[in-house]
Amino acid sequence: MPHRGANYFHLHLVSDATGETLITVARAAAVQYANVSPVEHMHPLVRTHKQLDRVLTDIENAPGIVLYTLLDKDLASRLEEKCSALGLPYLSILGPVLNLFQSYLGGESKRRVGAQHTLNVEYFKRIDALNYTMLHDDGQHTEDLEQADIVLVGVSRTSKTPTSIYLANRGVKTANVPLVPGVPVPDNLESLTSPLVVGLTASPERIVQIRQNRLLGLKAEQDADQYVDRQAVAAEIAAARKLCGKHNWPIIDVTRRSIEETAAEVMALLAERRRQAGV
Repeated sequence: MPHRGANYFHLHLVSDATGETLITVARAAAVQYANVSPVEHMHPLVRTHKQLDRVLTDIENAPGIVLYTLLDKDLASRLEEKCSALGLPYLSILGPVLNLFQSYLGGESKRRVGAQHTLNVEYFKRIDALNYTMLHDDGQHTEDLEQADIVLVGVSRTSKTPTSIYLANRGVKTANVPLVPGVPVPDNLESLTSPLVVGLTASPERIVQIRQNRLLGLKAEQDADQYVDRQAVAAEIAAARKLCGKHNWPIIDVTRRSIEETAAEVMALLAERRRQAGV
């Protein structure tokens, strides 16, 4: 238990791989507790008893919750024994899932450490998507937009780039095209047939706030009146919505959405489109 009155607790994440699974699960759980924050202790690539020794020492020095993904039974047993001796809660994140798979599929898993990161077809698909997405960020190389899975359009500061990168990490080739007042859209954008074009929008207040913060960070205040003027921004958003409406492109309002939520909505739209096309 954390000390009475403390607004934090120690959270140990012990993995024999990169720890991505642990981080995702732990943060999804921790965010439900608004009044207390985790102090994360990340212990990746723990594959030997010597490496585990350092982890156990750290846990003893900063006791707290222990989550782990250790497929080596000896390492897992040592970790559990130490936690039990210290009276600390611990949980194997993959254990219950593997048991469920085993009960349904029969037989035991091969327990391959880091198997999700093997260089298989899906891995190279992700790398290919990332390369395409980085090359087609912010309206670059629009001559081959037809090769994209997704094309995101929207006014400046609607999270097009981070959403594109997140989607690329899911193996989705994503280009993004900014809609800038007075600048014509690429000639082929309005005639695309293969990619799903999705418009991203936000409230004028939200976009003005983000743009003002960006200008302050860049210390760029000259010629910025229109960029952060609410009426001008509202006109930009209206023009973007009109363009999307003209072509029946779906629109996602990102005002109160995280990048992950926006990407999930885009993925759902893509899945529905492919389902309707029988792909």
